[in-house]
Amino acid sequence: MAENTFPIYNVDAIVNFYRTEVLTGQEAKHFTNSDLTPTPKPEAVQTLYMRVLHLLYRFRPECHFMVPPVDNLQYPEYHEGATALMSVYMCMRQFLPVCMVYDFSLNDLLTPKKQRTLTILSAIMNFVHFRNQRMVVMQEKQAKLRADLERLQTYTRANLEMEKKIQMLTTIPPEQQAEADELAAEVAELHATNMHELQEANVLNENIAEWKTKIAEKSQKLAQVKVDISSLKEEIGKLKSQIVESPEELKSQMEKMRENVRIIKNSIKEADERVVELQNMVQNTTHAEAEIQQMYNLLQDLESSMNTTKQRQEEYQELTIQHEKVQKELKNLCMEEGQLKRSLAMKLDKESKQSIRRRMKKEMKEQHIQDVLGQCDQIHLKREEMANKIQEISRETQQLKAKTQNLRDIGSKETEKAQALFDSLSASLEDLHRRIEMQTMDLKKDVVKMSANF
Repeated sequence: MAENTFPIYNVDAIVNFYRTEVLTGQEAKHFTNSDLTPTPKPEAVQTLYMRVLHLLYRFRPECHFMVPPVDNLQYPEYHEGATALMSVYMCMRQFLPVCMVYDFSLNDLLTPKKQRTLTILSAIMNFVHFRNQRMVVMQEKQAKLRADLERLQTYTRANLEMEKKIQMLTTIPPEQQAEADELAAEVAELHATNMHELQEANVLNENIAEWKTKIAEKSQKLAQVKVDISSLKEEIGKLKSQIVESPEELKSQMEKMRENVRIIKNSIKEADERVVELQNMVQNTTHAEAEIQQMYNLLQDLESSMNTTKQRQEEYQELTIQHEKVQKELKNLCMEEGQLKRSLAMKLDKESKQSIRRRMKKEMKEQHIQDVLGQCDQIHLKREEMANKIQEISRETQQLKAKTQNLRDIGSKETEKAQALFDSLSASLEDLHRRIEMQTMDLKKDVVKMSANF
């Protein structure tokens, strides 16, 4: 006891603490400084220890007097007073080592001394303070854990709702699946025909390029032949001026020249015919390119129409959901109207049967009937308002097109945030569970030790 690890409080602080925290009722009122100073009263000290055990271990004071003695004991009434003291002594011997007091004896119960009693009560007071602080910390951790679990549940519910919405937006209804398959098949056929026509157009372009090269070569040859003819004519003119030729040679040369001219004319005709054929082929290729462009435009129109059909399908689903909601509300209104009509009929029957007894209350009933009729008028007005709302919903479908994409983006962001929060929460929960398990294991070990000592 010379080296204490806890502070020793004065008498006033100890009395105030035990009156407010440990004792209750009349015991708290009658407990004063005179019970501890100048000499502690054994009865007061024993009641204090019993109340401390009751506060910490739920061991009620009357249980100390119910310890069964040994069987066949002579004069058991002599042992009744000692059983309570021995029970308190054994319990305090097991409890006080937790408070760093290891030398508790029976003299501390039977003939307590002032300084030793104050030291033991200070140790118990220090332990109670530490216990209260730990309980506050544990309650804060439990509240935080509950809040985190509630947030986790809300995030999981939001994730499930967003997944359902995404599934509803991405799935195609079975009624329009056949149309979508037909459109896909037609698009595939159009792609195949387009590729075939593109291949034919490429072949035609290659042939046209080859013919153009051939025409350029022949035109070069014709130009060269014309140049040669002009040079030959000049040479012939020079030779005519120098040499007097015989008419036979002139005729043979003229015939040769005529044959050469015929050959050249025939080649020019063939070239012109080939040029006409190539021009026709070029026109055909341009016509085929125009047809291919038309097919490409048709494909783009089909894609845009498919997108519009998907959007219309989504709008139709949303409108059907809203229509079902409106129908449910209308059914509820009709049920209310029927109930009101039945109540009106019952009240009218009662008025007709009890008109003799209730003449004085006729005005109040008429007022009630007017209120009910006003409610019926309000129901009709609500019907008109619901019809107007349906029209407004049909107008708002255009606005909902843009909102669907925003909802998808928001859903993806929320799922990412929820996943991050879920990971952090799971890690924190695992740490908390580990700590709680360690604390529970320690508490179990302490309880086992105390039960063994008991």
